[in-house]
Amino acid sequence: MTAEPTEKRKGSFWRELPILLGVAILVAVLVRTFVLQTFYIPSPSMQHTLELWDKVLVNKLVYEFREPRRGEILVFKSPLDWNANGDDFIKRVIGQPGDNVVCCDSDRRLVINGRSLDEPYIYVEADGTRNQVARQDFDITVPPGRLWVMGDHREASGDSLEHYLQSPATDENGKILDATIPIDTVVGRAFTIFWPFDHATLLSVPEEFDAIP
Repeated sequence: MTAEPTEKRKGSFWRELPILLGVAILVAVLVRTFVLQTFYIPSPSMQHTLELWDKVLVNKLVYEFREPRRGEILVFKSPLDWNANGDDFIKRVIGQPGDNVVCCDSDRRLVINGRSLDEPYIYVEADGTRNQVARQDFDITVPPGRLWVMGDHREASGDSLEHYLQSPATDENGKILDATIPIDTVVGRAFTIFWPFDHATLLSVPEEFDAIP
């Protein structure tokens, strides 16, 4: 009496398998499109926080509910004047809309809204030499709806400062617009390195940003 129900269950499983696979694929596509996505690191601009070919997981949903915050590492579509292909870039947020970002104080630290910022993540050479926080002094205020972003490997990063210094604009407002990125180009927040396993870690906001008003 048990053979017939067993056969029915087996037949039902094989009939339902394509549906289950289809649902799984659809869920995976929706998650990748709207929630999470993986990215690999093709350049040294975020060393040693992110090494070449590290793979990170990016939360694409978080900025639907709030704006990016200082210290967060995010992926964004590069402005066309940064990269003609509009490739994905990854940098750290240094200035939010309205922030006054200055280089530098007497100890050669960035100053944000009048408060000096220690940056323990900045790249250190093999000989122990630490990158300068900036290649040139500057004093900017981040426009509404935009972000000032910088790489942790300051001497190898095509970031806001580089584009500020290289901007062809003849007025200060134009230079700042060339240097900052629109918030609506942000893809999401990189929150963990998941590959390689020996480098896996959460990408939290350094506590030094807590003191910035």
